[in-house]
Amino acid sequence: MILAAFIAVCAVLLDWLLGEPQRMHPLVGFGRVAQRIDALFNCDATYRELQRLGGALALVLLVAPPVLACMFAAGIPTFGFACETLLLYLVLGGQSLREHAHAVKLALHSNDLPLARTRVGFMVSRDTTAMTTQDVARATIESVLENGNDAVFGALFWFAVAGAPGAVLYRLVNTLDAMWGYRTARYFYFGWAAARLDDVLNFIPARLTALTYAMLGRFTGAWHCWRTQGRLWESPNAGPVMAAGAGALGIQLGGPAFYHGAWKERPALGTGLPATADDIERAVRLVWRGIGLWMVIFVGIGAGEFLLA
Repeated sequence: MILAAFIAVCAVLLDWLLGEPQRMHPLVGFGRVAQRIDALFNCDATYRELQRLGGALALVLLVAPPVLACMFAAGIPTFGFACETLLLYLVLGGQSLREHAHAVKLALHSNDLPLARTRVGFMVSRDTTAMTTQDVARATIESVLENGNDAVFGALFWFAVAGAPGAVLYRLVNTLDAMWGYRTARYFYFGWAAARLDDVLNFIPARLTALTYAMLGRFTGAWHCWRTQGRLWESPNAGPVMAAGAGALGIQLGGPAFYHGAWKERPALGTGLPATADDIERAVRLVWRGIGLWMVIFVGIGAGEFLLA
């Protein structure tokens, strides 16, 4: 575990110092391949079982080869450590999350609502054209909290369980869920396998993320929101994460939002005043304090094992 802790710290430092690669990011390339596979395997929605089968086959074809390649790279003598560090760094998105959120906050502080709408559109899948200033702030914070789990804590959890291949598996499935996990005519059946596997892989990390937010914020409010509001959310994992995060920050999130051409009713999350632009930075700090806490835990467990060996 001491080696795993060292790899995790190095990868987080690389993410903090370098952010995500600006050109030829592997996850971006993976997404483009997934779009092509989608076009080939996503058949007419009238054939439900065939569409489910096509989605499951597409999932396996997309995920299995890179994960097997990562297993091979991680097992290379001498270079395995460097490979695992690089792979974990590439699947972490903490600094990218900070940069996107900061860009939205700057636009809101400059009273440039059209620019803020454009920038939050890079973070969320909903329609942003009619968003108010408060809608933009709320959507940004929801994305920061949810992606704190998806782009950071979930990857770190599966790295601790199964090394860099586990983290890569998690992030690839998470990416496919973000692309295909919609309840639309095209993806309701085709994206079923990716969505269900993502639910399984995220079950424990999401609750550890919610606990992290609670421990580093207003614990009582976070715990109450997690237990009473999180289960009302459509996603069994995003609900606890965002409810705990909203409670930890003492702000209101959730509520109606515009998705795929229609208004969608969503439960209210959190307590206190509605979210504002100033709360965006608070949400980002909450995520990064959580990263620091997880690194302390990684190092503590590794040091404990070393001393007891």
